[in-house]
Amino acid sequence: MSKVSDWIQQGWYKGSPWLVPLRPLSMLVSLEARRRLRRFNAQRPSPPVPVLVVGNITVGGTGKTPLVIALVQAARQRDLKVVVVSRGYGGKTDQYPITVTADSVALEVGDEPVLIARRTGVPVVLDPDRRNALDVAINHFNPDLVISDDGLQHYALPRSAEIVVVDGQRGLGNGHCLPEGPLREPASRLKEVDFVISTGGGWSGAYPMIMRPGEIENLADGRTLDVSAFLREHPAVHAVAGIGNPRRFFNLLSIIGLSTQPHVFPDHHAYQPADLAFADGLPVLMTEKDAVKCAAFAEPHWWFLPVTADLPDGLLDQMLDRALGRDEKES
Repeated sequence: MSKVSDWIQQGWYKGSPWLVPLRPLSMLVSLEARRRLRRFNAQRPSPPVPVLVVGNITVGGTGKTPLVIALVQAARQRDLKVVVVSRGYGGKTDQYPITVTADSVALEVGDEPVLIARRTGVPVVLDPDRRNALDVAINHFNPDLVISDDGLQHYALPRSAEIVVVDGQRGLGNGHCLPEGPLREPASRLKEVDFVISTGGGWSGAYPMIMRPGEIENLADGRTLDVSAFLREHPAVHAVAGIGNPRRFFNLLSIIGLSTQPHVFPDHHAYQPADLAFADGLPVLMTEKDAVKCAAFAEPHWWFLPVTADLPDGLLDQMLDRALGRDEKES
């Protein structure tokens, strides 16, 4: 993470008086966000197929991708045909729309779309114009359900239901909109959505989502070790995270008993081999999101830890039912 970005985020989440002069700009952002939402609610177009938006109201990652994956998997268990639409943040391509598959190159199309495609097997349609992505998804794949990874504030995209994911550890920071604070929209937006999910900590009125670690996988040869076996072989690691809240990953590694040397990179960082060339020979353990960008030049001692979203019983079905317009959970 750059020093400037780190400095700004510390101000947002830990408080800093130098942000106060930015308040007039933040008030303008808040007023414009409220105006756009009122305009959207006045029109409220119905989507041509059920559309479930998973987003956030803060800048930076909050854990949306594991939830999107869990929703897709739950929908497929119902034999629903699902397509995910996304902006593809961090990718280098300018050829939109584009459909991401498990074989797509993460540095070209973005890490999160490739991760979703690999974990779920469903097509992921990328376009900064979410409405165009929706049209392509419908015309090319004829889905029963479209899930939008982010796009909460993209009001050209009609939706059947909205889910907001908040970081339970960092919360909403100082509660102000950009640039004084981390909010894309005022906190009152949370009252408008269908579900609020909290990762990494409790949040009043939100459903908790816990990240459960899976088996640790080697980037070079694909072999896996359960956590206990990995700990026996590798009690200490270099921990690498280029995600919205790296501390959440480092805390998880500490909980499972690993001794770590943490290395923080910017969210969506385009890794180069030299970034991970640590001289002491310790294993490198990274997030799955980082791994999709490093697999092409992986070393034998590089590993990643996949996580699965664990939510209260029945909640995924409730979310799907809301998006599908069904009042009762399917039997």
